[in-house]
This record gives sequence, C-alpha cells and structure tokens, in this order.
Amino acid sequence: MIENHRIVPHKDWMAARKRFLAKEKEFTRLRDELSQARRELPWERVEKDYVFDGPDGKETLAQLFAGRSQLIVYHFMYGPKAENPCKSCSFWADNFERNVVHLAHRDVAMIAVSRAPLAKLEAFKKRMGWTFKWVSSAGNDFNFDFHVSATPEEMAKGEFQYNYAPIEAASEMPGISVFYKDAKGGVFHTYSCYARGLDMMNAAYQYLDLVPKGRDEEGLSHTMAWVRYRDRYEA
Repeated sequence: MIENHRIVPHKDWMAARKRFLAKEKEFTRLRDELSQARRELPWERVEKDYVFDGPDGKETLAQLFAGRSQLIVYHFMYGPKAENPCKSCSFWADNFERNVVHLAHRDVAMIAVSRAPLAKLEAFKKRMGWTFKWVSSAGNDFNFDFHVSATPEEMAKGEFQYNYAPIEAASEMPGISVFYKDAKGGVFHTYSCYARGLDMMNAAYQYLDLVPKGRDEEGLSHTMAWVRYRDRYEA
C-alpha cells in the first residue's frame, strides 16, 4: 500500500503535471535524437552462412528475411538441455507476438532464435498460442557470435562478452539483433542490444512505469522474480 502521498487541489495538480510534461517532451526529443543516431551507426557484413532449423525446414539467415529488407531477431533464452524456456523471455515474447504482423507491413521481419531443438520450440509455441516464427540455432555459431551464449571454452574460463563488456559466463542470455539485406542479397548486422537495452521493448513494463507503485520490484530476490508463464499465474 502507498501511504501519506502528497495530495493537492486540482490547480496545484495541474501545475505539477505541466512542469513534468516539459520534462517528458524533452525526453521524447532526446529519444528521437538517439534513435536517429542509432540508425546512423556503421554496419558490418555478415560473412558466415548460418543455417537454422525452422518450421519451413533448413533456412539461412538471408532466407529468414522472408522477402523483406530488415530483420529483427529476439535472442530467446532456451538452451539445448533446458526443460523449459526463460520465463522473462516468454514475458517479452508476449509483448512482441502481435506486433509481428504490423512490422511486416513496414518491411520488417521479426523472429525468435534459440539453441533448443525445434521440437521443443514448436511445443512451447503451441502451448502459448504464439504465431511468430521461432527457429533453432543448435547447429550453428549464431548465439556464440552474437554474444548471447557462452562457448564451452568461455564457460570453462568463467567469462564471456555480454553487453559489450566481460561478465561471468552464462549459457544463455537475452538480446535483440537487427540485420539489413541489400538488393544484391548481402546481409549486414546493424545493431544489437542486451540487458536493460531490451527494457523499452516490453510494453507491460512501460505501462507499469505509469502507475503509482511502478514496477514494484524492490525487495524481490531479483527483478522479474514475480514473472510467470502467461498460463501459470494464479487468478
């Protein structure tokens, strides 16, 4: 419960809200500038021929664009030996699931990639009622090259690169990577983000940031300790 919060007359509430609106507008302008700067970052050519196992059979990274020039990959934490996928990634997937069709009409394909075998991905996808494409990278180095899974050597060493810095090695971590395909079929890596960089992609969290109690995660064992698979919350 929230107790002893400041209560004011309407005119004072309006004055405070307008002062805060000025800060929100400045944040919006800065966000637009940041988004433009992100689009202006240099690209790198993807040289490896990654082949994925998906519902349409074996497909290369270039084929996953599905006729579009832009591709967003959500790096979904689901390792080859895991019984179940990451609950937090499931939370994120619930947030982008219905946006995939909208993105497709802006020349953007969006998929999820995990190292778990395709049969596991398909089973969980069916359980959740998801419609986005989910492919397995179990047979290639995609997860390792884009720094969301530690290699056996990195696990043995106890350290790998995540979010552009060394951290304690982990078998699976979340991320988002973006690619562009030109008219000649060349594929380029344009952007990747990790950790809190994924934050703004979760609409539920953005709504929670609007309410008085916010995300209300202080005192939990870890952020998102409250998260469950969508079909596992108690009424």
